[in-house]
Amino acid sequence: MYVNIGPFKNWIGPYQISDHLQFFGVSKDKCHEIGEFLSEKTWLGSICTWIDKRRKRKVVIRIDKYDTWNMDGTLAPIILPLLVQLKATKHGAPFVDDTDVPEGIRSTDAKPKENEWDTDGYHFDRWDWVLNEMIWSFEQLQPDSKWEEQYHSGVRDFKFVESKQEYTDSETGKVSKTFEMIKGPNDTHVFDAEGFENHVKRMDAGLLLFGKYFRHLWD
Repeated sequence: MYVNIGPFKNWIGPYQISDHLQFFGVSKDKCHEIGEFLSEKTWLGSICTWIDKRRKRKVVIRIDKYDTWNMDGTLAPIILPLLVQLKATKHGAPFVDDTDVPEGIRSTDAKPKENEWDTDGYHFDRWDWVLNEMIWSFEQLQPDSKWEEQYHSGVRDFKFVESKQEYTDSETGKVSKTFEMIKGPNDTHVFDAEGFENHVKRMDAGLLLFGKYFRHLWD
């Protein structure tokens, strides 16, 4: 995979051009007045619009075949740092459904709003909670994550022994021996199935939130 995505192109119009006159001692108010004149009385605004439509953000992406052998593993290391940076630099928050967050930060738990158009006291807390769950889920999916190990304890001691059951190949008719794994005398391994299942459920819930609020991942 190769990805090279450049910054968004900034709008450059009459007002932006006239603002540069401040470097030559022109006052801010006078620059605004000049920008207004250039925008309304000249062809400069039309030229700027024509140029802007032809300026494209640099986007170069090459996908190799091995990128999709384990596509979730390819995307997870990219998505995680994006989410972390978004949380650190965000300037707002979308509306988050109460059903997606725990009790205590739902809109129904907040104090009454002074005005109908105000956001409630937990509006930003809900978005922080959702982002945290997304980040946590993608942390589990990193290549070096070994989250499964915490649900295994004890010592493994097992061996493979020949089974009485045989396997017959449906195409060749060849009969082969089969083997089964049995525990040895020193095996003390314990698997916390309930904890493992709850961990997986939280991961899946975070990924569902990522999909649901994907279009709200903006700064």
